[in-house]
Amino acid sequence: MAKGIEIEKRSFEIIASRMKKKTFQELELPIVMRVIHATGDFDFEDNLRFHPEAIKAGIRALKDGKNILVDVNMVAAGINRRLLERWGGSIISTISEVGDQAMEEGKTRAEAAIEKTIDEKIGIVAIGNAPTALLKTMELIDEGRFKPELVIGVPVGFVSAGESKEALAKKTYPFITSLGRKGGSPVAVAIVNGILRLMQG
Repeated sequence: MAKGIEIEKRSFEIIASRMKKKTFQELELPIVMRVIHATGDFDFEDNLRFHPEAIKAGIRALKDGKNILVDVNMVAAGINRRLLERWGGSIISTISEVGDQAMEEGKTRAEAAIEKTIDEKIGIVAIGNAPTALLKTMELIDEGRFKPELVIGVPVGFVSAGESKEALAKKTYPFITSLGRKGGSPVAVAIVNGILRLMQG
């Protein structure tokens, strides 16, 4: 066994031994463990929330070759492109393209980037940084203009992050979120890559 794989295996054994043994669905537990592994933070065992169909919806979207829309380039950089492209999907990130548009319209770049890409065969939205991107995503879904199969909303911060995630946790469509201030790009990446790993069997 390669040393890196051996270290990862041992890390997951330690995580499993220290978790509180809360009840998660079979497909949810590996995701929770990956988030803890990525962050070193066991609070996510309590903070993560899953819609009952979230993981299945994400797997279905990726198997259909749909794309992943991300809010920032840090999320895009961390996703396992090799596994995603095996199923025909791509990562969509346009935040670097919408600066002028956002300024003209009085929006954040994250909001403008979400609006720009709603017609790009999006299966999963993965938001790790910008609460405004999550709020815009929910607004567009509520208006019937955007229909991703899964919304991963885990922005980090003190302004609107907790409120936006609390709102997402009340939605009836598939979501994964983390309550409170904690979250971030590493959390979004861990969730997406966890779903991709589940698809490999």
